[in-house]
Amino acid sequence: MVTIISGTNRPHSNTLKLSRYYQYKLKERGVAAHILSLAELSADFISADMYKNRSDAFQPYQERILATEKFIFVIPEYNGSFPGILKTFVDACKFPDSFFNKKAALVGLSSGRYGNIRGIDHFTGVCHYVRLNVLPLRIHIPYIVNEFDTDGNLYKEDTVRFTGEQIEEFIRF
Repeated sequence: MVTIISGTNRPHSNTLKLSRYYQYKLKERGVAAHILSLAELSADFISADMYKNRSDAFQPYQERILATEKFIFVIPEYNGSFPGILKTFVDACKFPDSFFNKKAALVGLSSGRYGNIRGIDHFTGVCHYVRLNVLPLRIHIPYIVNEFDTDGNLYKEDTVRFTGEQIEEFIRF
């Protein structure tokens, strides 16, 4: 099973839009993928689901993570790194069962120039700690607001080519 994690709790984000694009492109290649948007987490997630105090509301997320064999993390840049809600989500998941020896692709995006290069590097460290195997081809998409057409698809030639290459490698990974 493939799960795409939209790595922010910001509603109606470009991260979710990019996650949907990846889901669509995987479906075109015959691979079903589910999107897990961190924007769907309950407002009390941080206090309710940490430190072995898992709520009933968190259980479907945990079950999805346990059943997933491969992840795509779509991660926006927040203050030169990745969103705290993403780290909190990883911390809330059962360790080591949730991510141990599974596979992941990382996609960074930003409204600025670098496409979350640092955040993807930081999150790679987290992935290595939880023993999640990371696809070497990590994508960084800068100026994300200029990347989508009116239908929510990427349209710039280089971005389409690089994301397509990553998707093909992810499928073989």
